[in-house]
Amino acid sequence: MKVYKEVIRYESAPLSARHHDRGTTEPISFFFSNMEELLSWKPTNQDMFNIAVTPLAKRYPPIDSHRPKTLVCHDMMGGYLEDRFIQGADSKDVYVFYHWQYIDIFVYFSHRMFTLPPVCWTNAAHKHGVSVLGTFITEWEDGDKSCESFLAGDESAYKAVADQMVSLAHFYRFDGWLINIENALSPVAVSRIPLFLSYLTEKLHSQVPGGLVLWYDSVIHSGELKWQNELNDENRQFFNVCDGIFTNYNWKEEQLQRMTAEPRKTEIYVGVDIFARGDVIGGKFETFKSLEMIRQYGFSAALFAPGWVFECFNREQFLENQHRFWSLLEKQLYSHSLSTLPICSSFCLGRGKKRFSYGQAEDIGPWFNLSAQELQPFFTEVTIDEGASYVKSRICPQDAWHGGNSLLIEGMLSTETKGVSLRLFSLHVPAPEKLMLSIVYKFEGVPNVSASLELSTQDAPYCDVESVTAITASAPSQTRTLEPLSEPPLFLMTPEQDKTSGWIKKFYEVQLSGCLLTSSSVRFSRTKSNGESESFVCRIGEIRILDASLPLQPPVQPSDLTLSHVHWRRDQDSNQLFVSLTLHWSHAMDNVRHFRIYCRGVTCHRAPESQPHLLGLAHACVYRVVDLAVPNPCPPAPGRLEFSVQPVNKDTVEILPPTWGNLVLEFVEQTHTEV
Repeated sequence: MKVYKEVIRYESAPLSARHHDRGTTEPISFFFSNMEELLSWKPTNQDMFNIAVTPLAKRYPPIDSHRPKTLVCHDMMGGYLEDRFIQGADSKDVYVFYHWQYIDIFVYFSHRMFTLPPVCWTNAAHKHGVSVLGTFITEWEDGDKSCESFLAGDESAYKAVADQMVSLAHFYRFDGWLINIENALSPVAVSRIPLFLSYLTEKLHSQVPGGLVLWYDSVIHSGELKWQNELNDENRQFFNVCDGIFTNYNWKEEQLQRMTAEPRKTEIYVGVDIFARGDVIGGKFETFKSLEMIRQYGFSAALFAPGWVFECFNREQFLENQHRFWSLLEKQLYSHSLSTLPICSSFCLGRGKKRFSYGQAEDIGPWFNLSAQELQPFFTEVTIDEGASYVKSRICPQDAWHGGNSLLIEGMLSTETKGVSLRLFSLHVPAPEKLMLSIVYKFEGVPNVSASLELSTQDAPYCDVESVTAITASAPSQTRTLEPLSEPPLFLMTPEQDKTSGWIKKFYEVQLSGCLLTSSSVRFSRTKSNGESESFVCRIGEIRILDASLPLQPPVQPSDLTLSHVHWRRDQDSNQLFVSLTLHWSHAMDNVRHFRIYCRGVTCHRAPESQPHLLGLAHACVYRVVDLAVPNPCPPAPGRLEFSVQPVNKDTVEILPPTWGNLVLEFVEQTHTEV
């Protein structure tokens, strides 16, 4: 047992203002405003919160394939809004992005010189196989001076800047940089830009697997600030030494035509300003016009500020407007597939009106944390029988199995339709010998409709699917509707089984040999025919696809639980004592959805133990407890707090009970004799 003994002192703990909010001590994401801040940066133990814990997921096709790609450049109201709070915020109407399956690169943009992506964005993007870039921008007279300072001297100056940029990406685990020089350069400085880009790109590739350096179309080879709106001889020398160019937005079709012979055309990201500022094609809800033209010529696209749907409309209609915007682009977007197991999603966006656990609201009130976003499905509409039958999906913010959202599916089955399927996930996964699948769902009312999972496999000559649970389709087709197990597997049973607010759980076990999984769908079928069309509303609370061919590993408790950076505060009006502190622990992250952080405290040893209190969820092996109200100690015995960290895994719902005694904080009031 680790027992930390503290004397209550009210002076501030030595916390870095860069890493923590000044008012609350909550951990925050940050940026560098100038060269001095960049060059003086060294990692410290207070950087742990800003390190992304989600590695870049494997996907198909990989990002280095030679097909046109889609880049999203996120620019919203200066950046570092609620997303700067690493452990989340109690915010209601917050922008989130969740159409990850359609994009390849996410750039976090602001007008700070070195914009580091907030860690929550990196975690969310990496879950979906999307690369994340920060931004290096120089502007106006200050930008001119900064560029001269690191470009006009000898090579050691620009190499020092590049080395730090690579170190930042490697340490915080994002994937590279967009370089945007928005000021004129002297002849000497502009001559060094290709050297800087070449060195930065080479160094990044060696340190960050899959790392990317992109150049923004701004300065030309003479040093003049002159946007070209295309790749040409004025800016080609920059493009030649990095991974791609992001063009300005005021292009016309003839400029696309001039670039068609370029051998690296999929590394030309043609810019589209969603706000439609200037003389542009498309934009706003007509962005599809510009995207159609870009794809016609085989180029990649860079969509700038798609948060337009959030900034310029009623915030309460954001989800509807977001769905409309991306649905209009869908035909011109190339999706990618998930390539690893397990696949586990409650469809949480990383925000909600409440926080749910096993169908029960456990935290009332709005919340936001993009690190809590889970794998997002396709949001589509399928119509058959000339439109008489359909299913369509969207996010439901009112009810959830876990997190803040579920997937709402509305449908109609005509009298001629037996059933209809809706694809949720595109897969490219070599199937293990045995799969375990599960679905949690509930219908509104009691429709004559049932829900079941479907699994599609590649039509390979050696793909053999054997029925463990009776697969209903015995013909050698690619798509098979699965029959559920009569009893759930022990490792997927929950103690909350009888308190699920109408949620239904189904489990499937399938044996395969030599197959490639290509998609997972949900199928809605009539249970009986009554001669009438049948409408239905269904919420999908969770989908899991697990590799059941390997022995199940039991859950493991976190180890090495420690605390640091304790800060005490007493409210002058109520005399309530508060403590803030940082918890650290060790635990493998590859199979963890999150950690539940508990505390219980008693006034002194002779008092009865208090009930454990859920403090919050952590998405890394570190958590900042902020302003925890604690009882006063009762001398001569100290006050006592106990903390427990409970992992929640992807491949099992078995949760170990909180383990108490691993970390205890005992505290006493400061006496006059102490120094």
